[in-house]
Amino acid sequence: MSSSHDASARLDPHFEIADIDRRLFGGFVEHLGRHIYDGIFEPGHPSADEAGFRTDVIELVKELGVSTIRYPGGNFVSGYRWEDGIGPRSERPRRLDLAWHSTETNEVGLHEFQSWLDRVGSELMLALNLGTRGTQEALDLLEYANSDAQTAWTDRRAANGRTDAFGVKMWCLGNEMDGPWQIGHKNADDYGKLASATAKAMRMLDPGIELVACGSSGRGMPTFGAWERQVLEHTFDDVDFISCHSYYQEHAGNAQEFLASGVDMAKFIEEVVTIADSVAAAKKSDKRIMVSFDEWNIWYLHNEDGTESGHEFKGGAWPVAPRQLEDQYHALDAVVFGDLLITLLQHADRVRSASLAQLVNVIAPIMTEPGGPAWRQTTFFPFSITSRLAQGRAVRVPVDAATFTSEKLGEVATVNAVATIDDEGVSLFVVNRSTTDAAALRVDLAPLLVTLGRELEVVETHLLHEDDVYAANTLENPDRVGVRGAEASVDSSVLSIALPAVSWAAVRLA
Repeated sequence: MSSSHDASARLDPHFEIADIDRRLFGGFVEHLGRHIYDGIFEPGHPSADEAGFRTDVIELVKELGVSTIRYPGGNFVSGYRWEDGIGPRSERPRRLDLAWHSTETNEVGLHEFQSWLDRVGSELMLALNLGTRGTQEALDLLEYANSDAQTAWTDRRAANGRTDAFGVKMWCLGNEMDGPWQIGHKNADDYGKLASATAKAMRMLDPGIELVACGSSGRGMPTFGAWERQVLEHTFDDVDFISCHSYYQEHAGNAQEFLASGVDMAKFIEEVVTIADSVAAAKKSDKRIMVSFDEWNIWYLHNEDGTESGHEFKGGAWPVAPRQLEDQYHALDAVVFGDLLITLLQHADRVRSASLAQLVNVIAPIMTEPGGPAWRQTTFFPFSITSRLAQGRAVRVPVDAATFTSEKLGEVATVNAVATIDDEGVSLFVVNRSTTDAAALRVDLAPLLVTLGRELEVVETHLLHEDDVYAANTLENPDRVGVRGAEASVDSSVLSIALPAVSWAAVRLA
């Protein structure tokens, strides 16, 4: 039988973290599996628009509220020739994609993807191939995408239907170049030199861009830490961000350990920031390198024996858009996912961009069936609600709660929280990480009320909780898991919230 414990917190606007960069709620679209073909792009679908994009998916992506979308990879980009995706479709080559052992038709390229972004209201963030290609190819793409001068590349862009520049602001200097699985994998010294040279050349063409250097593709990488330091020693003056990538999953049915994932993410961010600032100190620089957490999610990447689970398509064929990495998410996943969003907000002073990997079908909050419906996975709800309600500035909310012992991370608080404050009101995001105990959370609002000079009332609540933590939304039952109102009320200067075991909640005060 479950029990309950009390938890207390204090919401003080003076505990400000930073203004929230909307790019914190970014997404990621890769040419992988059914993400693009049969996902966002399915010309024969009943909902398809004149360009072949599924309008039911467009509406769900708009509801999700993604800001900037990283494209076209991912592992895919390290073997990609961007020129394959421009010009008349009938003349575009079919290519073998070594990263995911499939065939790329190139029906969707830069122009088509930008038109899709225009429909969903998101900005483009481009990743460059520094695996099989280098500085010159990066400059060619930058000139094609951003230049207003009349050149051979911009003439070609105009001939392909776009006179105006794309105006891409953020650029990733490769992808996961620390990973031995990456095409063109390099050591930190070689990558740092190439990234620095490419960045310097790109800024000569367009000084206004923002550049992301590849950090470690996971905190557990054997080169983690040393990689960041060496790369930044080369690129510190040339880049604005260093990337973090991290995926989480439940192992061996240990839900309690899984629920500590946000603590691991926090340690990852803080360690990368410490390294970046130590490089700044060594260079006697006041510059601060920001974090682009441009791949994060729940991903059941490993079987319990430690082998990879569906990471690569196996077989002799090279299929087009095979079903790959189509994880089905349950309520427990969504609670951990919501806690990861809380963690990102808690580090909004240095995490200025983040990309949920990915959006449709591939480890995604949105699923589709060819010729059939699209539906929301459980992870859809924390993202869409947080993206909508987290406005203004992020504020720390220290919580006094019971703890549990994580095998890897030590003592972990059962309740975690963060708040955001804007001109219209306050949003509070809370998670109960306990697998057994409900929590009665009391939040002291007195410092907030004194600052605001007015009372607050609860105007909106959301609770994600299922007695069956493995309940999921499926093609057959797409609405099995959702959100409902939370038990939350304000009495004088205290906000009370009832949090069942394994739950995520959001409360809006105005």
